[in-house]
This record gives sequence, C-alpha cells and structure tokens, in this order.
Amino acid sequence: MKVFKFGGASVKDAEGVKNLARVLQITEVKDVVVVVSAMGKMTNALEQVVHDYFNDLSAFKESKQHFISFHHSILNNLFATTSHPVYEAVNNLAIELSKFLDNNKSKDHAFVYDQVVSYGELTSTTILSHYLSEIGVNNTLLDVRNFIVTNDTYREAMVDWDVTQQRIVSKVSEKGITITQGFLGAEGKHNFTTTLGREGSDYTAAIFAYCLNAESVTIWKDVPGVLNADPRHFAQTTLLNQISYREAIELAFYGASVIHPKTLQPLQRKEIPLYVKSFMNPLDQGTCVGKGVTLDPMVSCFILKKNQVLISLSSLDFNFMMEHHIGDVFKWLHTYKMKVELIQNSAISFSVCVDNKYNTLEPLLAKLRSAFKVSWNENVTLYTIRHASPKQVKAILKDKTLLVKQESRGTVQLVVKE
Repeated sequence: MKVFKFGGASVKDAEGVKNLARVLQITEVKDVVVVVSAMGKMTNALEQVVHDYFNDLSAFKESKQHFISFHHSILNNLFATTSHPVYEAVNNLAIELSKFLDNNKSKDHAFVYDQVVSYGELTSTTILSHYLSEIGVNNTLLDVRNFIVTNDTYREAMVDWDVTQQRIVSKVSEKGITITQGFLGAEGKHNFTTTLGREGSDYTAAIFAYCLNAESVTIWKDVPGVLNADPRHFAQTTLLNQISYREAIELAFYGASVIHPKTLQPLQRKEIPLYVKSFMNPLDQGTCVGKGVTLDPMVSCFILKKNQVLISLSSLDFNFMMEHHIGDVFKWLHTYKMKVELIQNSAISFSVCVDNKYNTLEPLLAKLRSAFKVSWNENVTLYTIRHASPKQVKAILKDKTLLVKQESRGTVQLVVKE
C-alpha cells in the first residue's frame, strides 16, 4: 500500500477536490492512505478565530462565520442538493467548534489553538470523503486523533510511537482507500486534540507509512517537485530528480519548506522512498528522496529565511564565554520557544540567529540582560547554501550588509540586513 498527502493548495476549492479525485483515478492506486490538510488558507482563518476569541470579541463572530461560509461555498459547487448528508456532517463540525468556544474556560492559548484549528482538517476530509463516495470511489474516513497519540505539548506535540503504531497496525486497513487528517493527534491522558506543528501533515503521512510498512509516500504539491531554491525569491531554479535521505534531512533542517523536518527520519529508518509530485501533472516524474546519489543533478541549493533575529551576547565583565554561560543561554532559548537557526561563538562573545515564532523576544531579552551584555538585530535574513561556490556567495551579498558568515563542509550560512 501507499500513502498520499495532499496539502491545502490542492484542495483550496471545489475544483481542487475534483482534481484530487482525478489524481487517484489517473494513478490507478487501489490501496492507499490519503492524508489531507485544511482547505486553502483555512488554518490561517482558524488562527484568526483564535486571535479574535482572545483579543477582539467584536470580530470573533465574523471570523468564525468566514470559516463556515467558505466550506459551504465549496459544498454548493460539489453537491447537487443541500439535502446531501455532507451538509449535516459539516454543520455538526461547526456546531462542535462553537460549543467548544462557548464552554471553554482555559486561558492557555496553545491548548485553545489546537482544539480550534483542528476543524480545518476535520472539515476538509469530511467533504472529500463524501465527494469520493458521491462519484463512486469507495473510501473509509478515519479520525486521526484515534490513532496518533501524543504528549500534551500543544502546537508542537511529540508522538508516542509505541501506542501509535499499535493502534494503526491493529485498526487501519492496508486495503482500499482510507481518508484521514494531517497535522493532528490527541494526547493520551485526556484525549484532547493536539497538533504536530505547522506543515505537520507531511509528518502524519510518514507516521502512517512507517507503521504500515508502506511502499512509498507521495506528497502532492503545486510545484513539479523539490527545487534547488524557492522560485518566489530566486529567478532561476532547477528541479532535483533525486535526493538522498541525508541531503534531504540537511535541507529540511536548514528550512527547505517543501519537506517537513520531522518527515524524513521515520522514512529513512525503513528505507521508504518519498516522492514529491505535482497534483496538476500527476504522471510527471517529480522528485524522489531515498537511497542513492546525494543530488541529481548536483547543483547548489539555496534556503532563505526572512524576519529572523540575530542576538549577540558577551559577558558583563569581559570574561570568557564558558560552557555554563552557553548552557544558560540554551536553557532560556528553550524556555521562550525560540527556534535556533545558527550559532557562532568566540572567547568572549556568543551570537545566535533565532526565529521569533511565538513573539517571545522581549521577555527573552530581559532574561538575557540579567546575565549578559546584549545587542540584537530584528528583521534580518538568513541564507543557507548547500554546495555553494564563492561566486554564488558573492552574488547573494551584493547590496546587503553582512552581519554573520559561517562556513562548514558543504554549507555556507549568511545573516544579512537587506
């Protein structure tokens, strides 16, 4: 059996749902787990619901209605009559969401976030399953929260692999078409919904593939495969036909957005190939990640991260930056949920480039000032280049202010001010 994953762009409207069904028919896949994300920008829409719930109750009703109306417009374009049972199923999900928000007493933003945003995936898979049945494609709809068991670290939940594998192996059929949600799980103690981090649907696909010993995983995207650079930021890009697991993990670690960082490890352990293909041209070759050559073709790969923060520290008394100093820094970075992108240290200084994902920069800086002399730059850009040439590095630095450069075997990283 195989695992297919479809992201939000592939099901952003009624035509996208129809095209997903077409992909299943063209590829002639018979036994497959289909992992689906929320439709279009619905995760963003539900994030707005959470924001308004906590900060702007006057806008809350409108943002919630936008989520409901969006899906009803898709239903109206997929089904001939409003008496179709899919309407009741989708309405029931909307009622569940409203009841949670009406009755919730928790002030924990991360907890509320996970309970709310989950309705994007729950709604998209409900619509898809009903549509496939409507056109004669037999399928089974599963609630992934009954299978992927996690801890209670909301928004970044860790998977309990033993329990998860036991549930998937015992209850998920390897025959036929199974539809389920990406991104979601449930914590094992109280069964509250958790999420696996943004772009976690890829990870969901890998979890199912690992547990079911799948033949392959295919991620269907709006690009022809894995490119050596993001075409939104680089004028010339090259399609990578093949990438080794190791190289793909390196690219994912540094932030290549086409593959989720956690997706590759379980696939590598069982040598399950990962394909990245275009849902508009499903018979094209795309990119294969697996055993073999590092890169085909062997070209430089560019990864760009905007809106980073560069923090530079030195001791208050100009003593050496010792291991216990650096240990304190990493403890505080973890406490304030800062994702570390680059580190560089000397005898008396320590610099770190971080992603201020949870808007915790101010309390972190306050903590750091208690022990260090601190300077920082916000809104910097981090370039990571794999297999770079000096000419390419020089071209990137043109008309930019270089703040930090770090070079190791195979990788150059540049923190710049645009």
